[in-house]
Amino acid sequence: MAYHFLDPKKILFILFYSTISIHAQHTELKGKIIDAITEENLEKVTIAIKGANITTNTNIFGEFSFNLMDLPLGEQILLITKQGFIAKRFPVVINQGEVLDLKKITLHYDFSQDQKEIGIISLTQEELDEDNDAFFSIAPLLQSTRDIFLNAAAFDFSATFFRTRGLGNENGKVLINGIEMNKLDSGKPQWGNWGGLNDVQRNQEFSPGISENEYAFGGLLGTSNIIMRASQYRKGGKISYAMSNRSYQGRVIGTYNSGKTLKGWSYSLSLSRRYGKEGFIEGTLYDANSIFASVEKQIGKNHSINFTGFYTPNRRGRSTAITKEVYDLKGNQYNPNWGVQDGKIRNSRERKIEEPVILLNHYWNITENTRLNTNIAFQKGEIGNSRIDTGGSDLVLDTNGQQTYIGGGRSVDTNPVHPDNLPSSFLQNLNPTPLEYQNAFLAQQNLINNGQIDWENLIQTNQQNAKQGSNATYVVYEDKTADTQITGNVIVKSVLNPHITLNAAVNYKNLKSENFAEVKDLLGSTGFLDIDVFAFSNKRFTVPQLIDRAQSDLRNPNRMVGVGDRYDYNYEIEASKIDGFAQGQFTFNRISFFLAGTLSQTSYQRNGLFENGYFPGKASFGKSETLNFSNYGIKAGTTFTINGHNFIKLQGMYANKAPTIRNTFNNARQNNSSVADLIGRTQESEKIQSVDASYIFRSPKVKARITGYYTQIQDGTNTSFFFTQAISGSDTGFVQELLTNIDTSYIGGEFGAEYQITPTIKLKGAAAIGYFTYTNNPDLILTSTNEAFLDFQGTRDFGKSALKGYRIAGGPQNAAQLGFEYRDPDFWWFGITTNYFSNAYSGISPFARTSNFYKDKDGLPFNDYDEKIANNLLKQEQFDDYFLVNVIGGTSWKIKKYYVGFFASISNVLNQKYRTGGFEQARNANYRLALEESKRNTPIYGSKYFYGLGTSYYLNIYIRF
Repeated sequence: MAYHFLDPKKILFILFYSTISIHAQHTELKGKIIDAITEENLEKVTIAIKGANITTNTNIFGEFSFNLMDLPLGEQILLITKQGFIAKRFPVVINQGEVLDLKKITLHYDFSQDQKEIGIISLTQEELDEDNDAFFSIAPLLQSTRDIFLNAAAFDFSATFFRTRGLGNENGKVLINGIEMNKLDSGKPQWGNWGGLNDVQRNQEFSPGISENEYAFGGLLGTSNIIMRASQYRKGGKISYAMSNRSYQGRVIGTYNSGKTLKGWSYSLSLSRRYGKEGFIEGTLYDANSIFASVEKQIGKNHSINFTGFYTPNRRGRSTAITKEVYDLKGNQYNPNWGVQDGKIRNSRERKIEEPVILLNHYWNITENTRLNTNIAFQKGEIGNSRIDTGGSDLVLDTNGQQTYIGGGRSVDTNPVHPDNLPSSFLQNLNPTPLEYQNAFLAQQNLINNGQIDWENLIQTNQQNAKQGSNATYVVYEDKTADTQITGNVIVKSVLNPHITLNAAVNYKNLKSENFAEVKDLLGSTGFLDIDVFAFSNKRFTVPQLIDRAQSDLRNPNRMVGVGDRYDYNYEIEASKIDGFAQGQFTFNRISFFLAGTLSQTSYQRNGLFENGYFPGKASFGKSETLNFSNYGIKAGTTFTINGHNFIKLQGMYANKAPTIRNTFNNARQNNSSVADLIGRTQESEKIQSVDASYIFRSPKVKARITGYYTQIQDGTNTSFFFTQAISGSDTGFVQELLTNIDTSYIGGEFGAEYQITPTIKLKGAAAIGYFTYTNNPDLILTSTNEAFLDFQGTRDFGKSALKGYRIAGGPQNAAQLGFEYRDPDFWWFGITTNYFSNAYSGISPFARTSNFYKDKDGLPFNDYDEKIANNLLKQEQFDDYFLVNVIGGTSWKIKKYYVGFFASISNVLNQKYRTGGFEQARNANYRLALEESKRNTPIYGSKYFYGLGTSYYLNIYIRF
C-alpha cells in the first residue's frame, strides 16, 4: 500500500490560509470614545447603528465593540450619545468579513446643558432642604434624565409642589455611589445632607418609575444614583456665584477636579457657602456651608478604590401655613415665626442639619464583562427643629402643705396668629357688640402693623420671674434626632452575552437614633422645671397622682434643666434592614425585557431613657418588643421596537413594603406602644401594585412619549398629632391620631413632546392628568392623656373614617406646559414656558369623617343633625386653577483656555397668586361646631394654606478652567 505524505511546508501553508479565511469571515466594528478637551476615556457612552436597533456601550476604558452581532453592511450612521455631551452622528462603511477599527472618536461637553442643570438644581433649592414635610416634590430625582415630561416636572412644575404620579418622595430611591440614602424613619432622602454640592452632583444615572436599574430594586418613582467618584469628574476647575430672592440671597461655589494622573490617582474638592437674612418669605434666614472631597486610586487595570466625604451644616428659618384671614391682611410673604431681638431678626423655628457622610467604594473588573462593586458608608450627626416652650412652672406648697405646680405661659403670647390674636375671634357672635367690633379692629391693626413674636416681652417675663425666685415661663428648645448609621452593600453586574445581562445586590443598614428635646435658650431665666404643668388640668386624680403624671422622667422628678440639657422626652430607636435584589435584562433585535425581584427583613426597637409619668414602668422605660417585617417584591417590563422610530413599553410591579419607624410606634416620645399594640394584631406592610404602558416616538426632529399608569397602595398607616375641641364628652384635648388600613389609588397619564423646528428653535409641550383618591374607609384610633380618654385606657377607637372617594392632597393633580427654546450658534439661548395647573385639593381631617362628627356628648346623634348640611360641611375644598409663566436664558464664552457662563431665570413672571396646598384644622371636627363656623364671615379655625412665591429671580455666573 502506498502512502502519500504532504510536504510540511504545504501543511503550514494550508493552516495559515485557513486561519486567514476564517478571520476574513468575521465582521467587527470597534473604537474608543474620549473627551475632546481633556482626552479622558468616556465610560457608558451609547453607540447605536441608525435604523438597525443594535446598540452597545463603552467600558471603563472608553472602548466599544460590535462583536458577535449581525451587523448591517454598507454605508451606516453611528449615533453616539452620552448625558452631558453633544450627540454625534458618525458615518461608517461596514464590509463583510472585515474588522473596522475607528480608533479614537471625540465628544464635546455640552455647556448649554450644564447651564440648564444649574437652573434646575437652583430652582428646587427650597425643596432640597425639605422645609415642609407635607408637600415635597421629587424634582431632584429627575435632574439626570432628558425625558421631556420629567424635565418639565423638575424644572417648572416643582414650584407648585406638583407630585409626579401623585406620590411623595419616599417612593423614590436616592443612591450615592450605589449606597441608598433614604432615611429609615421616614423613608425619604434628606437632601440637606448634600445641599450646596451642585457641581459634584451632575453625574447621575436615573431610572424612571418602575423600570430596570443596575443598583437596586427601586421604588415607584424611580432610582437616582449620584456618582461621586473622583475619576468620573471632568478635569479642571470651576468658580461660580449666584444671587436670588427665593431661599438664599447669595451662593458661592468653588470646585477643582484633577482628572486621572499617570500614576492612577484622582481627586476632587468642592467648597460652597449659601447665605441670606431672609428669602422671599420673611424671616427665613439661610446659613449653610458645604465641603466635599473625593480621592480615588486606580490599582492595576481591574481595581479601583474611592473615598468620598462631605459635610454640609446648614441652618434655615422656617415658615408655616396660614389661614386666608391672615393672608388677606399680610400677603404671601408673611411669616409669623420671627420677631426682632436686639435689633436682629430671630426665627423661633429653625431647622439645623449636621450629618456628615463618608463613603468607601471598591470597584473590581473581575473580567471584561463582570464587575463587582463593594461599598460602605458611615453617617453620624444631628437634625434639630427649634420652637418656644410655654410650659414653664414652679413647684410650690399649697395651704395644706402639699406640693403642686403653678405657672405656664400662653401660646397666644408666642404665636402672633393664634386664633385669640385674630380679628375673627372677637366676632364669634353672629351679632357682635360695638366693643367686639372695636377689639376686632385693634387686633386687625396690630397684625397689619406688627404681627411678629415679641422676644423682648418673653425675656422680660423670665427676668421678672428670676427676680422673684421663680423659674422660666418660656424657653427655646430643639426637637433633636442624633443618628449613627452604617450601610454596606455588594453590587455585581455581569454581561453573559450581547443578549443577557445579570444584576444583583445585597444591602445592609443599621441605625441607632437618639431622639430628645434639648434646651437651647433660657431667655433670661435661670432654669426650667421639667414637668408637664398641664397635667394638673385633670381633676380626676389626687395631687400626689398628678405630681407623678406630670413628670417627664419619674426617675429624676422635678428636675431643673438648663441650656444643653435633655428634657421632656428622651429615647432611642434601633433599626436594621437587610435586603437582596436580583435582575435579568434580555435584549434582542425587536424586543427587550427585564425581570427583577427583591427580599428584605426590617426590624425596629424603641428604648426609653425617661420613665414618663403618664406611662410608668416598662410602658415607657427600657426596651420595647422588637418589631419585625418581612417583605418582597417583583417587577417586569418589556420594550417592543416597531421600527427605528416607534416603541411600546409595558411595565408592572407587585411589592410590599415595611412601614417607616414614624408610622410604627404610636407615640414614641412618651411610650413603648406600637401600632400593633393599639390595633390588637400584627401591623400590615404596605401592599403596592403598579402598571404602566408607554408609546415612544423618536426621530431627528420629534421626540415624544405618552404614558398611562395605575398604582394601588393598600394597608397604609399614618400617625399625626393635633389639638381638638370636638371630642364627644370632652371640651379640649391634644391627641395622637392613628389611621390604619389606608387604601389609595393613583390613575393618570403623562405626555411630553418636543419638535426641533429649525436647528435653533425648539417647541416643547408636556402634560399630566391624574385622579388620586382614597379607595376605602380606613380605621381611626385616637390616643391622649386627656381626661376624656381615661375610661378608655388612653385610647379611643372611632371606627371607620369615611374617606372613600376623597382626593389625596399634595399639589395639583393636573398640569400642562407649552414652551419654546432658542439656541443661537453663538452660544446664547433663552426659553419661555407657560404652565397651567388645576385640581389641587386641601388635605382633609380624617377625624371629622368619623361617627364623632354627628354624635353628642351622650354618644347619641345630634337631634338637629341634617345629613345634607353635613355633606356640604364635609365637602373637600378644591383650589382655583392658575397659570405660571417662567423665563430662562444663558450664554457662554470661551476666552483663551477659560469658559465663562451666565444663567438667569425669572419664575412667575406675571406675579400670579396661588395656593400650593393646605389642610383642614381638626379643632371643630363635629357637626355643631362646624356649622357654627360656617355661619361666620371669617372662620376662627379655618383651613390653613401654603402660598406660592410671587415673581422671583435667580442669577448665576461661572468660570470654568
